[in-house]
Amino acid sequence: MAAARPEPAAVYSPAVALEFFKAAGKPESVPQGQTIFAEHERAKGLIFKSHKMYLLLEGEVDLVAGKKIIGTVGTGQVFGEMASITQAPRSASAVAKTACRLIALDDKQFQQGLKTQPAFALMLMSMMIGRLRDTIERLETNETLTPASAIKESVVFDPKRLAELVAGMVDDPPVYFDRGKPIVSQGQTGIRMYVVVEGRVAVSVMGRVVERLPAGGVFGELALVEQSPRLASVFAETDCQVLPVNRAAFLQLVKTSPEFASSLLGALAERLRILTAKVK
Repeated sequence: MAAARPEPAAVYSPAVALEFFKAAGKPESVPQGQTIFAEHERAKGLIFKSHKMYLLLEGEVDLVAGKKIIGTVGTGQVFGEMASITQAPRSASAVAKTACRLIALDDKQFQQGLKTQPAFALMLMSMMIGRLRDTIERLETNETLTPASAIKESVVFDPKRLAELVAGMVDDPPVYFDRGKPIVSQGQTGIRMYVVVEGRVAVSVMGRVVERLPAGGVFGELALVEQSPRLASVFAETDCQVLPVNRAAFLQLVKTSPEFASSLLGALAERLRILTAKVK
């Protein structure tokens, strides 16, 4: 679900969103009072099959959870993207506060849009990273991260398919780490993301594991999107092999492969959804 407040201007660009949605979908009108989607609504079938994401062109939309308004979407904002990407149940209902005009995108339209407007994928990633930073800060403050907080093994890519995607784009050779060795540290400046080729790594915040990544998992992409300090530390939980991907190759992959971009968006959204649920 989109944040109730507008995203910072440096991150969210209504013009980028409008270009993306107009290229992939068509405007439609929604009368005042109509429910656009309902709280706890579940997707059915394949990825993005029934969950759509929306751009509001005119009017206002209330976000309602448990019969309480938790936020209002204004003109130019995107909403419904979290459930669309993760296929998790809707966390709130969206109800037209006024008569509205909007563009809705299904899975095929979203994928098609990524082919022609990769900047939108990077913008969504940046928005989610901002929310992740806020969530982790709250978890650190509330001390609610426990060993039970760890996400079970999370695979973003099929390793063979990923090898096909990065062929010819990555200059760095794979790197090997012995069990227990650190790979990246929270707070350091990141210049590469990494793909787990063999073995398993553990992602930790404040020294507590929050996610485990086997072959096909990806980490470090957050620092590449924003070119900012790393949000978490990662260490080799078993002997492992990882493939470094520099920023130039990362951006090229986002631009040339909608599959790569949508998979990363899904991983970010899932991390955000799970960690947000742990905030007390």
